[in-house]
Amino acid sequence: MTQKVETQRVENEERLARPLIRLARLLGVATSYIGQTSDYHEIDDDVLVAVLNALGVDASSDEAIATSTKAVLDERHRRLVNPTVLHTVGKESSIPVNTGILEVPSASITLEQGKAYEGKVRIGPGDGSQAYSLDGSFVATASILIPADLPMGYHTLHVAVGERTQDATLISAPEKVRAIKPLEDGQLWGWMAQLYSIRSTKSWGVGDFNDLKALLIDAKHKTGADFVLVNPLHAAEPVSPLTPSPYLPVSRSFVNFTYIRPEDIEEYDSLDDKTRARVEELRDQVEPLNGDAQLIDRDAMWRAKMRALWLIFKAERSAVRQTRFEWFKQDMGDELEAYATWCLCYDKWGAPNDNPENWVHALNKDSPEVAQIREQFPDTLDFYRWLEWIAIAQLQEAQRAARSAGMRIGIMSDMAVGVHPAGSEVWWEPRRFAQGATVGAPPDYFNQQGQDWSQPPLNPIALDDTGYKAYRDMVHGMLSQAGAVRIDHILGLFRLWWIPQGHSAVQGAYVHYDSEIMTGVLAIEAERAHGVIVGEDLGVVPQAVEDSLERHGILGCAVEWFEQRDGVFRAPDAWRRDALASVNTHDLPPAAGYLSYEHVDIRQRLGLLTVPLEEFKAQAVQEHNAMLSMLIKNGFLDPAVLGDGQSNEQQIVEALYRALRAAPSRLLAASLADAVGERRAQNQPGTDNEYPNWRIPLADENGSVVPLEALFDNPRLQSLAAIMRG
Repeated sequence: MTQKVETQRVENEERLARPLIRLARLLGVATSYIGQTSDYHEIDDDVLVAVLNALGVDASSDEAIATSTKAVLDERHRRLVNPTVLHTVGKESSIPVNTGILEVPSASITLEQGKAYEGKVRIGPGDGSQAYSLDGSFVATASILIPADLPMGYHTLHVAVGERTQDATLISAPEKVRAIKPLEDGQLWGWMAQLYSIRSTKSWGVGDFNDLKALLIDAKHKTGADFVLVNPLHAAEPVSPLTPSPYLPVSRSFVNFTYIRPEDIEEYDSLDDKTRARVEELRDQVEPLNGDAQLIDRDAMWRAKMRALWLIFKAERSAVRQTRFEWFKQDMGDELEAYATWCLCYDKWGAPNDNPENWVHALNKDSPEVAQIREQFPDTLDFYRWLEWIAIAQLQEAQRAARSAGMRIGIMSDMAVGVHPAGSEVWWEPRRFAQGATVGAPPDYFNQQGQDWSQPPLNPIALDDTGYKAYRDMVHGMLSQAGAVRIDHILGLFRLWWIPQGHSAVQGAYVHYDSEIMTGVLAIEAERAHGVIVGEDLGVVPQAVEDSLERHGILGCAVEWFEQRDGVFRAPDAWRRDALASVNTHDLPPAAGYLSYEHVDIRQRLGLLTVPLEEFKAQAVQEHNAMLSMLIKNGFLDPAVLGDGQSNEQQIVEALYRALRAAPSRLLAASLADAVGERRAQNQPGTDNEYPNWRIPLADENGSVVPLEALFDNPRLQSLAAIMRG
C-alpha cells in the first residue's frame, strides 16, 4: 500500500526561525512562493541577501543580519508613528503610536487644504503587544482613533508624546472605487488601439494627439464606442533614437511629447510666412512615412518634428499664453525640473550608457556641472518645459473632445509597470528606487526562463517615508488626462518579482508593497476624476489579490484566449463581471493572425521555441480546435464555415467577438487590428530587435495601410462594430 505524501506548500518552522529568513520577512521580502502550476519554491540565501542589499539592508554575514534586524526594529519603535498611515472614509480607524510606559500621546490633524480638522481625535489603548526595550527604556503602544467623518484627502497627522513630536501623512481614502453611473448596472464597450500605428493624411509619419482626438470622435459617432484604450503615453527620450517600447518610459509622471501635432499649437497660426513655410517643408519630408505599411519610423518623424517645434517655441507668445505657461511650470514644480533637466543633459551630453563616466552615472541633480549646463542653455531647458506643457494640453483636449462627442469614458490610458533605469525619475531621485535590482516575473508556462523587464523597482521604504507622493502625483496626472486608467501588471501594487543584479530572472524573490495604501490612492483619484480603474491581473495572481481588487472596486481583465482550464474554454457567460474583457492582448497576434498560427511562425523563425516545432504546433492546433468547439457549442459559430476556415476567416473572427459580446463583464474592448484584418503582432515577448516590436503600422488583411480618415468606413470594421453594439 502506497502512502500519500502531501506536497510541501509552506516553509517549516526550522527555516522560519533562521535569522536571515526572519529579517527578510520583517522587510516584506517573501522567502518562498507558489508558481503558476502550484509548484512550491523556497528562495535561496544568496538571492535573499542580494535583495535585502537592494533595499539598503546588510545581510552579508550572521553579525550583519543581527545588526540589521536590531536596527530595523529599533527604528520602527523609536518613531512615534509610521510615516504614512491609512484611514478609510466612513469608518473609525486606529493608528498605533509608540509611547513610554506611562506616557499618553496627543494628536491633531491638518486637512489637505491647510485648515485644522475640527473633529475630535481620541486616544485609545495599544494593540496588546509586549513592550520593546530601546536605549535602556521600554516602548509600549497606544492608539489614535481617527473619526469616521474625516473627509477624503491627503492630510497631515500631528502626534506628540511628552516633548517629542512627529508628523505623518494621513491618507483618507474611500473604501472602494465607486463605479461611474453607466457601469453601476450596465456595460460599456470600446476599442483597443496602438496610437502610434494609426496615421491620418496630416500625421508626421506616426499617430499623434490630433489623430487621437479624431479617433475618439469618430469611434463614438460612427460605431457608438465609449472609450479607446491606448498604449502607454508616458514620457520618452528627447532626441533620436527613441525607444520603441511604450512600456519602458523615462518617466511615468509626464507625457510623451513626440505625439504633439505642431499645427495644433496656438502660436502656429501666427507664424510669419517664412517660418510657416519651413514647418510645412519639414512635415512634407516625413509625409511619405504615412503610407509605409511595414514599419513605423519614429526617429525620422522626430528629427523633423522637433525642428518644427523649436521654430514654434521661438515664436512670440501672447501675454495670456505666457502667463499660462508660467503657471504650468509653477504647478509642476520640481518634477518638471527633473524631466526638463534630464532632457537637456541628454540633448547636450548624449544618451545615457553603461560607461561609469557617462553623465547619468557620474553626475546628479546637485552636481555643479548640471547647474552650469542649465545656466548655459536656458532656452533649451525652457523648450523641454514647453514641450511638456503643449503635450499635456493636447492630450487633455483629446479627452475633452471625446466627452463632448458623448463618450462616457473617453481615453483609457495605460500605466506601465516602471521606468527606464537611466531615465529622469531614477537619475533625479535615485532613493525612490531599489539599487541593484530589476523587476520581472518568475518562470511560467509562456516564459520558462522567467522575465527581466530591466526596470528598477520602487523602494517600498522610500514610498512610505515620503507619503507615497510620487505615486499619488502620477495617478493624479494620468486621471487628469483620461477617463480611465489601466494598470499594467497590477500585481505590482501588492508584490513585485525583484531580480538582483548578477542573477537570472529565475533567481528572484517577491517583495511586498502596502497594497491598501496604493489602492486607497487609486480610490481617491478615481473619485475626484469620476474615473475608472482597471488592473491587468493576468498570469499568476494569488486569490488574495483578486479578492482585494474586487473589494476595492478595481476591475480585472479577462482575455478570451486565456479563459480556459485543462484545454477546455469557458463559456463567456461564466467570465467575471468586474472586468475589462477582450479577445486578445498586445502580446498576441491579432485574431486573424492567431487563427493562422502567426505566433507559431514567429517563435519558430526567431528561435524562441523551447519544445520541437511539431509539438508546439500540435498544441496550438489543439487550442484552436478547443476554441472553435466552444464557439460552436454556444451558438456563436456555424460549424459549416469550418469546411473552409481560411476563406471564412472573418466569420470566425466575428464569432470570437459574438462570444465576447455575450460576456457579463462591465467593459468590453474590441481590437482595431482585429477589426481591419491585421495579422501581425505588435509585440513578441522575449525579443528586442529580433522582431519590430511596437513598430507595426495598422494595415488590413491585404497588408495595405488603413488611414485614419477611412478607418471607420471600413466594411469589416463596421460589421464587427455592429456585433459590439449588440
